[in-house]
Amino acid sequence: MLRGPAPGIYSTHTLSGRQFGRHWHDAYGFGILEEGAQRSASGRGRVDAFPGQVITTNPGEVHDGRPLGSATRRWCIVSVDADVFSSLIGHASAAEITHPVIDDPPLRHALQRLFHRLGRWHARVGNRAAERLACEESLVETTVQLVARHGTARPPTDTADCSLRRLRELLADAPLDPPSLATMAAMAGLSRYQVLRRFEKAYGLPPHAWLLCRRAEHALRLIRDGETLIDAAAASGFADQSHMTRVFARYYGITPGAWRDAMAMQ
Repeated sequence: MLRGPAPGIYSTHTLSGRQFGRHWHDAYGFGILEEGAQRSASGRGRVDAFPGQVITTNPGEVHDGRPLGSATRRWCIVSVDADVFSSLIGHASAAEITHPVIDDPPLRHALQRLFHRLGRWHARVGNRAAERLACEESLVETTVQLVARHGTARPPTDTADCSLRRLRELLADAPLDPPSLATMAAMAGLSRYQVLRRFEKAYGLPPHAWLLCRRAEHALRLIRDGETLIDAAAASGFADQSHMTRVFARYYGITPGAWRDAMAMQ
């Protein structure tokens, strides 16, 4: 895991046989499956990816992943915060990457150049200012290609009514003291079963699982910004640091300590 040359950007280089649980990220993710194959859920249903293909996720898109046909697979992904992504493509409104798996050799080559440049910057090869500029150029090149050929203005996919959106906002704003399912049902004027069914249909996960992802994403940002692991766990609503570690392993395949160490490297 390599910290990028600007806030809100990092890359992950992984060889893993792990099966990741269903989760989502606040950031855009896009990269290359280099070896092996993977089967995963996506916002467009189940998809399979093979070597040389570009793989993507949108912010908030629920996905998972498991090896397909072999014990492991290798991939590299760059993660870009949504506001940074918008600045790279020069467009104020949110964009949607329309395919989770893409065959596009020119885009793959642009991504390979980006990962090479990110590696040089992280390894402190050459002039730092020049390497930073090279990374920035490649980031703009890849994001613009991605959106131009495989993206669109974000469609109105959130079909939830106002009451469900209010429940999601309540969960996001109160990770330490979330409301009970009965309370949410009363607020929405629904039964508890209806809340579960409709929330999952709208947001890809039932309320508790969605809240767990929200806590994990919040902890990622706190640790990235220098918070201690203990304080990040407490501030994000985890029972303790061990609980946070288990969730990180399930969703991200890393420990909070590994994330802290990677983000601390300049």
